[in-house]
Amino acid sequence: MPSGSPSDLLLQACQSLSLSVRPATSNSATPPPDVMRSATADLCDKFLPDPVDIVTERKVSILQPIFRDYGGHKRFKGQAATVKCFENNPLVREALGEDGKGRVLIVDGGGSLRCALLGDNIAEMGYKNGWSGLIINGCVRDSEDIEKMPLGVKALNTYPLKSAKRDPGMRDVAVTIAGALIKPGDWIYADKDGVLVSTGELQL
Repeated sequence: MPSGSPSDLLLQACQSLSLSVRPATSNSATPPPDVMRSATADLCDKFLPDPVDIVTERKVSILQPIFRDYGGHKRFKGQAATVKCFENNPLVREALGEDGKGRVLIVDGGGSLRCALLGDNIAEMGYKNGWSGLIINGCVRDSEDIEKMPLGVKALNTYPLKSAKRDPGMRDVAVTIAGALIKPGDWIYADKDGVLVSTGELQL
């Protein structure tokens, strides 16, 4: 039977317990970014290092989180081509009928929720002609078919009514959507977390 005062016995017991318990191995280190994904979160960590509450000039813009994903590809990127229109989509069809060269078509539809600027037929033209994706400040329709296509599509919502064809709008002009200025040739990076805009290509 061990001898000693109660306080000595308690100290011996605590020392024995501390020796028998091994500290857990820490695995809290942040893993390196996956350069193949070009995830918007990883790009923000590298190219937007300043705290969000610091007023500074930033080289990368983030679109306000107002868009929903409707395409089969949730992550897409490429240089921007632009269409500015309102409740009319002839220039959307015209653009997607051309060689996309991996670009992203930015459609500033004025935020209208009264008609769709993209349907399945035009979307199919887009991926077959090599477009990476579209970001539409407006609505799409035929969403169940579009979500099966290998194309990135972000829009405000769905609406079953097609657009008019009378006023084509403008192509290859600077547009401002979701709080960000986008010019033809800017680089667009999109995934489920959001959309980034940069004047130059971003590499991790």
